Amino acid sequence: MEDSKPEKETHLNFIEEIIEEDLRSGKYTSILTRFPPEPNGYLHIGHSKSIWLNFGVAKKYGGKTNLRFDDTNPTTEDVEYVDSIKNDIKWLGYEWANEFYASDYFGQLYEFALVLIRKGLAYVDDSTSEEIAASKGTPTEPGKDSRDRLRSVSENENLFIRMKNGEFPEGSKTLRAKIDMAAINMHMRDPILYRIKFASHHRTKNKWCIYPMYDFAHGQSDAIENITHSICTLEFIPHRELYDWFIANLELFPSKQYEFARLNLTYTIMSKRKLLQLVKENHVNGWDDPRMPTISGLRRRGYTPEAIREFCEKIGVVKRDSIIDVSLLEFCLREHLNKIAERRMVVFNPLRVVITNWEEGMIDEPIAENNPGDEKAGTHTIPFSKYIYVEQDDFMEIPSKKYFRLAPGQSVRLKHAYIITCNEVIKDADGNISELHCTYNKDSRSGSDTSGLKVQGTIQWVSIDHAVNVEVREYERLFTAENLALEEGDFKEYLNPDSLNIISNAYAEPYLAKASANERFQFLRKGYYILDKDSAPGKLVFNRTVTLKDTWAKMAK
Repeated sequence: MEDSKPEKETHLNFIEEIIEEDLRSGKYTSILTRFPPEPNGYLHIGHSKSIWLNFGVAKKYGGKTNLRFDDTNPTTEDVEYVDSIKNDIKWLGYEWANEFYASDYFGQLYEFALVLIRKGLAYVDDSTSEEIAASKGTPTEPGKDSRDRLRSVSENENLFIRMKNGEFPEGSKTLRAKIDMAAINMHMRDPILYRIKFASHHRTKNKWCIYPMYDFAHGQSDAIENITHSICTLEFIPHRELYDWFIANLELFPSKQYEFARLNLTYTIMSKRKLLQLVKENHVNGWDDPRMPTISGLRRRGYTPEAIREFCEKIGVVKRDSIIDVSLLEFCLREHLNKIAERRMVVFNPLRVVITNWEEGMIDEPIAENNPGDEKAGTHTIPFSKYIYVEQDDFMEIPSKKYFRLAPGQSVRLKHAYIITCNEVIKDADGNISELHCTYNKDSRSGSDTSGLKVQGTIQWVSIDHAVNVEVREYERLFTAENLALEEGDFKEYLNPDSLNIISNAYAEPYLAKASANERFQFLRKGYYILDKDSAPGKLVFNRTVTLKDTWAKMAK
């Protein structure tokens, strides 16, 4: 794995340096960027970096950003994806100036194609896709001209119009640019501009039976909108020459393309095709499964837009590919959640405790701060009674030397409440511990402790009579391999079989029953959690967002 530390050459990233120079030189008086997603899947964490960059630099320099859907392939696109993309961008905290679609420009793009044909710069090719691929040559060997490359302008125009009118079978003809089959850049070897596809489009329905290729639609859409800085990821560097060729020969607004390194994360895949495969094959429970790296999945898991934006800020904008340790994203998340999450006590694996010297039916209500780091967060009360649950892991019948929690004859503080001492261990017929009998020190109440007793351990608890039953879903990373790009075989072989652990019967303090969908909580000594959409009256479901500490690295080691 390459060094995941942010690469910062100056206080500005190189995109900002380009923009500042363009403004200083008078090349542009205002900045207009765009975010151009394909509506063929849900956005993932990698897209968040592009969103942050495109919207962020435009805002910094007083410009605007368009949202433009690259909807040129009707067989893979859906309104569901359009809606999810818009929701994700808004959730991340950004607003677009205009909402456009490549399909808005289908008429103009068709006319642009006719311009190229009339200039002798495009021709209709009857070759099959296999024949076109074979004729392209290799990076070291030139391609071969199509037999149809010499067609006259009038014949090409006639055939292209008939393609639009639906007179030819799907896949039987394409429109190609006439550039140079010997070009070093293989993207310049007579690229396909249009193909015949009889498919209903999610916006234009059956109006068109020819659709433009991405390379033809993208740059021209930028030019139509007067985009000043078209910011793409590094894989589009070879496409830049073609991007410029189209704009120059069509004499359009000179939009310029700039490339930056995409976001790659450890233990994560960033391929929409592979993510779709996980969904369709039911390896996950939909696009918003909290294990998925989709923005909707991260949102459901409890991530915050502030943490994601801070993460993007930390990794910066660079010109070389690297892989970032996902622990940095989790660090940003913990930093934010620690500030905003209210604290609650939840017992996952309960052990019954009887406070033998507590009066039957008596209830106390100790006061607990909602967030010790934020006085404005206020407090809430927690009912305390004779019968409580503690974690089984917080008791050891034969304690080790440095064990400071409950043990026979040993004392511990109950968080926000009293110091108790274990006096008796009750076992069932099979010898399993069924409950503990303890006594409490009445002078040891938190906030007014006059007992003088010092204990080293503090544990969480809930009153049995008042506890709320909850389901807890603990999520781990979806994959076991650190860098899936370096692994051989099917990527699904590296799915983590332990990526989800469900605790069906945890017990929470009753105040947690008031949880709302957007609240984040820290379950004391457990981690950070959020209420899941599967919750219903009488059934509260909480997703673990992230642990309190990075335990994965330690476990892996």
